[in-house]
Amino acid sequence: MFKRMEEIMIEIPDVEKPDPNAAAAVQELLGGKFGEMSTLNNYLFQSFNFRSKSKLRPFYDLVMSITAEELGHVELVTHGIGKILQGSTSPGNPDKSPLESVKDARLSYPFLAGAQGGMPIDSMGNPWTGANVFNSGNLVEDLLHNFFLECGARTHKMKVYEMTDHPAARAVVGFLLVRGGVHVVAYAKALEIATGVNVTKLIPIPSLDNRKFNESRKYEEKGVHTKLYTWSDNDFTTIDQIWKGTHPEDGSPLEVIHGVPKGVPIPEAPPIDEEFAPGISAAEFKEIAKRLKQSGNIKE
Repeated sequence: MFKRMEEIMIEIPDVEKPDPNAAAAVQELLGGKFGEMSTLNNYLFQSFNFRSKSKLRPFYDLVMSITAEELGHVELVTHGIGKILQGSTSPGNPDKSPLESVKDARLSYPFLAGAQGGMPIDSMGNPWTGANVFNSGNLVEDLLHNFFLECGARTHKMKVYEMTDHPAARAVVGFLLVRGGVHVVAYAKALEIATGVNVTKLIPIPSLDNRKFNESRKYEEKGVHTKLYTWSDNDFTTIDQIWKGTHPEDGSPLEVIHGVPKGVPIPEAPPIDEEFAPGISAAEFKEIAKRLKQSGNIKE
């Protein structure tokens, strides 16, 4: 089961100037082959289908814990895309073409079908597919795939960071570079325990330190790259048999946190009347409020 909170992992800055093409680039980190939808669903189905978990408990706990964090990453990128798109259009008379300002946007699908929010698509508008999920059932093969997947995701994050200087985009990508780096190291350490091969010697891939990125460096300086969360109150306690020792890049001691990181409130998305979202007029809102009040669910 999953437990949900009305929080996201970091605060995403409000930016007055929207950038639809920057949002299109960030879509790759959501619905691309190496995006958060892929990391989430790879680990989700590997955890569901895990064999011999009683004998291989630390590996099972590791995949389960990272799965939960990936849910938060999907959530964070989606909110980030919404922030980047916010203000792209303005309300107006339908005959005045209020959506005309985005007709030349490289990716029009979020305006036509997504009310200017994140969608499970890549940077070219291709829908995310379950064909991106790999679950062989073989522990070493799955761990090796996960290591490769996280390294591929890291490469794409770096490229998106270099593609746009939009503050909301960089805030999200910078944080994900650090947390994705945690998962790279976690799977490398898991492979070392499973096979005896020191995979951490391959890190970092690409060979560029996260501290080279302003939006990542501040998290590294706080030690965010050294912490792995269980995302559970009482379960998945054996990951400290894998997440232990020091970080292969800077030698910092690694730490397992039993629970979840402190987040920030989910920002409220404003209505977009020209997209008919949420499609509730002021008069209709008053009627809804009246009915809710009558049923005892709200107060003055």
